[in-house]
Amino acid sequence: MLTEAEVAHYHEQGFVVPQNYRVPEATLQAMRRDLDRLIETNPHVKPDAMFTPHEIDHGTQGLKGDPVWLDYAAIPEILDMVEQVIGPDFLLWGTTVFGKPAHSGKETPWHQDGEYWPIRPLATCSVWIAMDEATPENGCLRVIPGSHRQKNLLKHDTNNSDGLTLNQQLKPEEYREEDAHDIVLEPGQISLHDIYMVHGSKPNTSPKRRAGYVLRFMPTTSHFDRALGAEITKVTGGSVDFVTRPLYLMRGRDVHGGNDIARVMS
Repeated sequence: MLTEAEVAHYHEQGFVVPQNYRVPEATLQAMRRDLDRLIETNPHVKPDAMFTPHEIDHGTQGLKGDPVWLDYAAIPEILDMVEQVIGPDFLLWGTTVFGKPAHSGKETPWHQDGEYWPIRPLATCSVWIAMDEATPENGCLRVIPGSHRQKNLLKHDTNNSDGLTLNQQLKPEEYREEDAHDIVLEPGQISLHDIYMVHGSKPNTSPKRRAGYVLRFMPTTSHFDRALGAEITKVTGGSVDFVTRPLYLMRGRDVHGGNDIARVMS
C-alpha cells in the first residue's frame, strides 16, 4: 500500500514511485519472457510502442497479443495502490508495452495523455512497470512535477516524425524543460502518474534496453466515449483504436452507467 505521504505526493506532484513495492522476481522474469515472445510473434510492429498486448487480436497495429498481459494488469497490490489514488470503482481501458530497444529506442515528446484520450471528464491513473532498469541514459520517463494541478489541457502540435512514439507534442512555450524530473526505476519498481501530467522521454542511444509495461486505469465516474474516440483516432493518425477496445472492470461498479464493460475482473 502507498503511505499517506506517497498518496499526498501523487496528488500534489502528479506522480509517485512507491518505495516499498517491487513486482515479485518470478513475475518479473515471466514478464520478460512474455515480452520476448510478444516481440518475436509481431515482427511487423516496432517494439517502441506496442498497444493493447493484453488483447489476442485487436487494434490498428495488427498486434497479436496474449491474455497473460491482462493477468499482469490485475496484480492485486498494484490495484490496491490505484484504488488509493482514484477511488474504489475503476476500470482498465488500455495497456502498452514500451520496449525501447538499445541504441535505437524512439523519443516520446513532451505531452499530456489527456490530449488524445476519449474520457470525459478526463481522469486516469497510469501505472508504469519497469521490466528493465530505467535511467536517463536509456530514456527513462521524465515528468514536470505539479504540471497536473490546474487540470488544463495545454496546447499541442502534430509531429509525424518517424523518430517519435506518438504524434502529439506540446508547444515549446507550454513547459520548461529545466523543471523536468527523471523517474529512475529499478527492475520491478513501478510509478503512477496523473492524466494531466506533462511527461515524455528521451531516445535510447545506450546499449541497454528500457522496457516497461503501462496500465491505464480510469475511475468509473468518468465515461469512455466511443464516439469521441472515433474522432480522436483520426487526429492521431489511426495508430490506436478507441472504438472497439474492450473495457475491464477491475474494482467496484460502473458508477457512470454508460461504460460498456466487456468483463468484470473483481
